[in-house]
Amino acid sequence: MSAQPAPVDDGFPGFALVCRVDDLAPGTAAQANVDGVLVAMVRDSEGGIHALDDRCTHADVSLSEGEVDGCTLECWLHGSRFDVRTGDPSGPPATVPVAVYPVRIDGDDVYVNTRGAAPPTDPLTDPRGHPS
Repeated sequence: MSAQPAPVDDGFPGFALVCRVDDLAPGTAAQANVDGVLVAMVRDSEGGIHALDDRCTHADVSLSEGEVDGCTLECWLHGSRFDVRTGDPSGPPATVPVAVYPVRIDGDDVYVNTRGAAPPTDPLTDPRGHPS
């Protein structure tokens, strides 16, 4: 997938058109190039669409080649799992979150803003990092 810049007057400033909703089957991930940033586009098992950085923070490999299970994306190389909503790892070997990007759905079109990434949480300083 390669993103196309969205028209200026579409109501989604900073967002790029990435794909159509039907391009992502539930429970799958695909790589997209959004403004030069490689993004893992994930459709969770409930149909929600998420965008996160496509590099595992543990092994620096593509996350979009991994398996989707519910709202987690598992790295194919060592099994690190990331919450697709927050980017937080759920356990070793990864300990550093991946960036999560805002997604907008307009009809059947999926838009992503790679300039509006939610900063990864730090489990040592951010209470959102790992809920008890």
